[in-house]
Amino acid sequence: MTVYDIAARLPTIDVLRERCRALAVLARILDDGVPYYDYTPTWGKDDAALMSNGSGDEWAVVFTADGAFIRVFDHESTMSPYGDPDAELWPGLIDGIPAALHPQLAEPAFCDEEGQFIATAVLWRLAGDDRWRAGEGIAFPPLRGPYDDIGPDGSGMLEILLDDIVDRFVAFASDYYEIEVDRALVEHVVAQQPLTDAVIRALNPHLTLAELHEDVATIGYPIAAT
Repeated sequence: MTVYDIAARLPTIDVLRERCRALAVLARILDDGVPYYDYTPTWGKDDAALMSNGSGDEWAVVFTADGAFIRVFDHESTMSPYGDPDAELWPGLIDGIPAALHPQLAEPAFCDEEGQFIATAVLWRLAGDDRWRAGEGIAFPPLRGPYDDIGPDGSGMLEILLDDIVDRFVAFASDYYEIEVDRALVEHVVAQQPLTDAVIRALNPHLTLAELHEDVATIGYPIAAT
């Protein structure tokens, strides 16, 4: 799995935004701590979906008026700039990024203390474009071993955003939260069906819609009328 495989399988920008919102809502329901998946409509002038596993691996999808930009950082990847004496990006990683998305390369959240952009995988798609793109001609290093399931550049962390998102989230919840969640409930959220108190309580008996209403509204996910 490399950034090229992910680029060929990601959905349109609008569908991706919906999936990112769904992941953020599911994470808020299942975990009252720092969410593994998050979504903010106040990323400067843009929206952003964020993932952080708390161990140094993360991705972000920034939705702008011009399109969408994805940045991935796998802290153990051979492609990490931290493995280079000059903290240089892996060759080809950001080649071809359109000027409209260049501001993302200077986003403080994506840079080190010296202002150097840090990433192991980058994708982008302009509004109206027919596909996702990545730097051309990237020469990837070998996988780190037979159990490397996120690829040499960490792009496999984005697989949860692909068409099998429901099954992947069910598996994720079992592994990360150590709980079994009802697939139908996950499907309800991924399908952008209005969130109800019954759905929330079925996923987390200790939480109500009233308690989560503000967070869900901020994310921009639909809420059932009461």
